[in-house]
Amino acid sequence: MSQTATTSPASDAASPRRIAALALPALVVLAAEPLYVLVDTAVVGHLGRVPLAALAVGGTVMTLTAWLGTVVAYGTTGRSARRFGSGDRGAAVAEGVQASWLALAVGVLVALAMQLGGGVLARTLVGGSGDVAGAAAQWLRIAALGAPGLLLAAAGNGWLRGIQDTRRPLLFVLAPNLLSALLCPLLVYPAGLGLAGSAVANAAAQTLSGGLFAAALVRERVSLRPRPGLIRQQLVLSRDLLIRGVAFQASFLSATAVAARFGAAAIGAHQIALQLWFFTALVLDALAIAAQSLIGAALGAGDAAGARALARRIALVGGACGVAFALLIAAGAGVVPSWFSSDPQVRDQAMVAWPWFVALQPIGGVVFALDGVLIGAGDVRYLRNLTIVAALGGFLPAVWLAYGLDLGLGGIWAGLTLFVVLRLAALLLRLRSGGWAVVGAVR
Repeated sequence: MSQTATTSPASDAASPRRIAALALPALVVLAAEPLYVLVDTAVVGHLGRVPLAALAVGGTVMTLTAWLGTVVAYGTTGRSARRFGSGDRGAAVAEGVQASWLALAVGVLVALAMQLGGGVLARTLVGGSGDVAGAAAQWLRIAALGAPGLLLAAAGNGWLRGIQDTRRPLLFVLAPNLLSALLCPLLVYPAGLGLAGSAVANAAAQTLSGGLFAAALVRERVSLRPRPGLIRQQLVLSRDLLIRGVAFQASFLSATAVAARFGAAAIGAHQIALQLWFFTALVLDALAIAAQSLIGAALGAGDAAGARALARRIALVGGACGVAFALLIAAGAGVVPSWFSSDPQVRDQAMVAWPWFVALQPIGGVVFALDGVLIGAGDVRYLRNLTIVAALGGFLPAVWLAYGLDLGLGGIWAGLTLFVVLRLAALLLRLRSGGWAVVGAVR
């Protein structure tokens, strides 16, 4: 057996311990923001109905900003990992520099837009002027000041994952969020700032996190000069991921709209199952992040065979995680819905969606893992086209057919299952073709 075959970097990287070493810290980072939002919601909730409603409106807008950050992070990880795998750490970090300039520019635009148009946006979302719209506008204007830091942190996560540094992102995200979780109740109550205190704590955490990631770039001692050509390449990659994300959003919004037409119990049950689906997706997304880093590094090192073997290993790990989730969710069928609602009709409707929810886990585990493989390989255009075709040709027609034929919540979740199955089939075909495994420091 040749020396190359026995010492393949990708073969070493494919060990479960190495995958877990990247995935588990990524999971903590992914969970930090949702957990902080829960704390923030609990603190503000005691102020009354109006502040809580205002936070819901403002938080939705900032969630979209965080989604933009995810797009930047995912685009950066694959490119940085390729450079790192080719042995050029400086070039890998340089990808982070340009991504950070892009993130900072978008963050500043978001902050300015909220100062100028936050009031109009709040009134539009609320459906008119009033106490909720006014409070939401105030919260948005303050919280949006943290948008540059939020997006800088996303870009920082991207390049650090690319060079397989999982320790610093964990510290740079977790510490500011913990500080903000302590600061929020102090500003809201003893300091007397009320809802504005929540926004200040939010912006402070995001700014601190972004500052820590920016300082990490400075410590790398690479050129911090903007390079427009490289930024344009990153914009193309981000554009494809953004379009893919819009297809997802349109699909899930349509499913919610159809569920609402089946009555309050159906929409309530749909919300329970959908949020649990998003939670399991969050956990499985950590595996996808590990895949982005490892696959990019393997291809950057010129190890196409190793990258294909690694992709198969990651797909199997994703499927195994999905099976574990399926068993847990199936076991909790009679208990979990009651955690979210005491309404017997809602629980009955949840049981309609539950078998589909359970069946989706193993399939989704493989799909999320392979999404990470292709993003790490830079095969984002294929992912974009696949998502659009699966949404327009599968999910959306199935969901609206469920409405037309009065198939209820079962029809909606059958549509979601079709959406994931179509993606699985296309991803497995792409994996088998090997067309995604293009080697080199850049694609």
